[in-house]
Amino acid sequence: MSMRKVLVGGGSGFVGGAFVRELRNRGFHPVIITRSRKQSEQDVIDWNALKQHGFPKDTFAVVNLAGKNIAEPLSRWTEDFKREVFDSRIKTTRFLANLVKDSPVETRPKVFVCTSAIGFYPPSNSIDYDENSKGGGDSNLFTRLCSEWEAAGRLPEDLNVRKVTVRLGLVLGRTGGIVGNSFWPFYFGLGGPMGSGQQWFPWIHVKDCAGILAHAVECEKADGVLNATAPEIITNKQFAAAFGKALGRPACLSMPEFIVRRMFGEERAELFLKGQKVHPKRTLESGYKFSYPTIDQAAAEFARVNLTESEQSRRQSVTPSSWSQKSDAHYN
Repeated sequence: MSMRKVLVGGGSGFVGGAFVRELRNRGFHPVIITRSRKQSEQDVIDWNALKQHGFPKDTFAVVNLAGKNIAEPLSRWTEDFKREVFDSRIKTTRFLANLVKDSPVETRPKVFVCTSAIGFYPPSNSIDYDENSKGGGDSNLFTRLCSEWEAAGRLPEDLNVRKVTVRLGLVLGRTGGIVGNSFWPFYFGLGGPMGSGQQWFPWIHVKDCAGILAHAVECEKADGVLNATAPEIITNKQFAAAFGKALGRPACLSMPEFIVRRMFGEERAELFLKGQKVHPKRTLESGYKFSYPTIDQAAAEFARVNLTESEQSRRQSVTPSSWSQKSDAHYN
């Protein structure tokens, strides 16, 4: 009996790589969607081949993680950059959704998993959000991005394809995201909160993020929206304190708000200076068990100085991001 194939857009990024490994551990056969495929590459398909030939035989699920890295500080926050942030998410999601809808019944995937982000929920100091909360709309750039992103992945209700939207929190792991970008400043005692540090920090360990995505593929009870955020609600200051504690270092050198705004641009700085209190209510109700439910447990894992050879290789091959993965799409 052949293993069930799962096609993964953005499968070579920080979260995508962890997800692909989790799929293999669960007995699935992941196939990464890339811009171009070399003849020698196995378990890879390019976007043009999908456009021309449709899904490979025995495709069980399709998962889209593709998206331009929002949080790269070396990339200026220009109109062109913002357009690429939108297009790399929305166009790839729409492309795959249309392919699912247009596929013959005999080759149509059973599951379609799209990602979005906790930016769907407007920043607030007081509101408790879960998957049933209202969000989206035009309250800011990121609620609009997430609204259009999720709309691009909608499927007809009578298509008989289980659809899941996973809203990703701030993903924490040694080889990418916020931790990958800030590890050495924290290691040398130069880390600390951003701005006041009182903003909510809706986080998740990368292994739980991969686990929730795999759960969305595997569990028939999982449908609709799932929040990929940890059960423990913390502030940015509490994150910094836990990170410093795990390293045995102080973490009290806060980054002033004006530096964050200058580094990332006014709109993008809101990702770091404002937050949301997001609960994974439906994720827990669907039966997912967190491996790292508290920030102290997560920090004890990602505050490691030495990486394995495979982790070092992955660190060198991907662009880290706290919000999403590198763009890996050809969708025109």
